[in-house]
Amino acid sequence: MAKKKNIENRPNIFLPLIIFAGIIGLVAAGSYFAFREQTETIQGQADVTEYRVSSKVPSRVMELRVKAGDIVHAGDVLAVMEAPEVEAKQAQAEAAVEAAQAVENKADNGAREEQIRGAKELWEKSKVGVDIAQKSFQRMDNLFNEGVVTEQKRDEVKAKLDAAIADERAAKSQYDMAVNGARQEDKAAAHAQVKRARGAVQEVQSYKRETILRATQDGEVTDVFPSVGELVGTGAPIMNVALMNDIWVTFNVREDHLSKFSINKIVEATVPALGEKAYKFKVFYMKDLGSYAAWKATKTTGQYDMKTFEVKAKPIEKIEGLRPGMSVLLK
Repeated sequence: MAKKKNIENRPNIFLPLIIFAGIIGLVAAGSYFAFREQTETIQGQADVTEYRVSSKVPSRVMELRVKAGDIVHAGDVLAVMEAPEVEAKQAQAEAAVEAAQAVENKADNGAREEQIRGAKELWEKSKVGVDIAQKSFQRMDNLFNEGVVTEQKRDEVKAKLDAAIADERAAKSQYDMAVNGARQEDKAAAHAQVKRARGAVQEVQSYKRETILRATQDGEVTDVFPSVGELVGTGAPIMNVALMNDIWVTFNVREDHLSKFSINKIVEATVPALGEKAYKFKVFYMKDLGSYAAWKATKTTGQYDMKTFEVKAKPIEKIEGLRPGMSVLLK
């Protein structure tokens, strides 16, 4: 009976051993998971090339033909703008063409028939005057030679003859000018004025065409900024169009992981929004983000800091469903 009692009072040494072994196991497991090399995930984001649709002239939005999310093709009308000032300038430019054309026609056609006839009659009249003055001088010269009249009288008649000859020459010049029309320099100036006026019309017409905004490339409308009836200034964006065929992924890669990337290198990454399938991407751009980017010290003592690089890669093949803003994971 006494022996049984001693056995019951003996301390159980197995329980502490089990607890100690359990603690050792937990510490070992924790150390394993804490210090083993872990796979890091680099997260990127899909991006796409966009172009802005804008107007060259201040105008009012009269009609929007598309909305955000619509697929458009090159040449499609996106919006119709209203610019009354352009219409007014076109009327002014066309009137300037008409005026310049009239000047050109006048220079090309020369004087009117009535002006030519009048100039010829003046010339004929001046020729008659020269003939009469010539005869008068001849008679006066004969009388002077006979000693009937003085030399002064003869000189007066001679002066009248010279004046009549000068008048005849002037009348002939006026007649020739009327027949020949404007000078070549005047004609060239008139032609240049017409070209200038027509150029102004073409300029206004180009501005008028800009009131019809069309898509320059195929894409998807991502943003529409003004509403119908709003005024927009010169160059103000009306909408953005994304070129969905030109999509890429941007990764921000820490410097110690940069050895896994190089230009034209193929990397594999997954798109969580599209499932677990891995897709291949080709690196085409690498550049450091500069001193303003996030830096991370490699050691707490801080021997050196690692910069962050921007790495861009394009899909090798088109990925159905990939859209701008989706996350892309690279391990």
